[in-house]
Amino acid sequence: MTIDPPNLDHRTGPRYLAVADWIAESIAEGTLAEGAKLPPQRDLAYDLGLSLSTVTRAYAEAERRGFVRGEVGRGTYVRSGGPLRVGTVPTASLTRPDTGPIDFTLNLPAVGGSAERLADTCAELSGSAALAGLLDYQADGAMDAHSEAGAAWIGRLGLKSSGRDVVVTTGAQHGVMVALMATLRPGDALLTEQLTYAPLKQMAHHLDLKLQPLAMDGHGLLPDDLDRACRKTSAKVLYCLPTLHTPTTATMPEGRRRAVAEVARKHDVTIVEDDVFGFLPPERPLPIASFAPERSLFVTSVSKSLAPGLRIGYLRAPGKYRRAVDRAVGMSCWMPPPLMAEIACRWISDGTADRLNAWQRREAQARQEIAGRILVRHAYESDPFSFSIWLPLPAPWRADAFRMEAERHGVKVLTGEIFAVGQTAVPHAVRLCLGYETDRARITAGLETISGLLEGKEGPGPSVV
Repeated sequence: MTIDPPNLDHRTGPRYLAVADWIAESIAEGTLAEGAKLPPQRDLAYDLGLSLSTVTRAYAEAERRGFVRGEVGRGTYVRSGGPLRVGTVPTASLTRPDTGPIDFTLNLPAVGGSAERLADTCAELSGSAALAGLLDYQADGAMDAHSEAGAAWIGRLGLKSSGRDVVVTTGAQHGVMVALMATLRPGDALLTEQLTYAPLKQMAHHLDLKLQPLAMDGHGLLPDDLDRACRKTSAKVLYCLPTLHTPTTATMPEGRRRAVAEVARKHDVTIVEDDVFGFLPPERPLPIASFAPERSLFVTSVSKSLAPGLRIGYLRAPGKYRRAVDRAVGMSCWMPPPLMAEIACRWISDGTADRLNAWQRREAQARQEIAGRILVRHAYESDPFSFSIWLPLPAPWRADAFRMEAERHGVKVLTGEIFAVGQTAVPHAVRLCLGYETDRARITAGLETISGLLEGKEGPGPSVV
């Protein structure tokens, strides 16, 4: 396989690190597959106008990070297996341990009191005449009550909906996949923030979509860059996460949401709005879909706001998209599980959902307060009601070196590379997810380790030459 040499013009810092970062990003994007052979060092040095020693150092850095292996007399190859590959979704167990490494990699909500309420709901269902039907395939119209519950749940966010507009999905991730399948074809371009939800990159790869990154600031994507991209590309669909953005935790203000909607209307762009975290902040701007309802597919769920194992999501789609959305749901899962949809429906209707959501808010706030006390001397980005933190690293730390040093001290974190789109310059930052661990004492210990590393107390930061 011929590998084109990278364009390093947009990269800053030492050239050997720029080449190492290119290797990492190429693995993430799939252009360097497992087992692929990298160009000979002398050839790459000639193509890039660099010294052989610089490329040799870059390959050594990539091997140190665990991405490649060198074989004497044969060359350098992308590793098969081994450590977490950049750009892939973490494969850690979803079982929440109370011993072993402290895990800040999985962005799950906390475990609350949903089990007790589930027991009550199951007891209620056991005496229901409708129980048997919930274990059968559903005829057209049989799940209308579930769609109506989804519309009511979406209405809590200020987006007016009816059951006719809402399709039930197997969680929000499935809803995003359905939206992409309904609006795009293989080879199409998809606009998204330059740092985005990591599984979106995998979806794009499998659907053969070309991701186009959009510039961001502390409030989310920039409408002017969206306008520029619409004029310079053929892209007609935008995916964005404007509330508690992954991974930066930014929430886009209302004025910018209106501006994004206007740019989309100007260029006839369809918006796929992922609002999976929208129920965590008690106050938040209206969804972008409120300002461009005719061209917005709005995705949310109950998994992040109530209980992670309740795999039910809701996709609000205008009538012109409905047929394509229904086909995409049928092709991808035939139908969401009716029993689970019934549980979500009952909880939304009887107030259980609001109580569980309020508990998640309080727990997120409590965990953020712990982080605020421990990381008080360090700059980071978050929200009082988010279960995650975006932590830019001070010099001389580089993200991957920090990740490995944290793991050596028993704390697992994710670096920014997993979220970066295309040739985006990857920030030296890590994401810390505070919802996965069940014990606040373990969260405290993990954050104290992170703080110690930042202050040089837990281990020396590597020098960057």
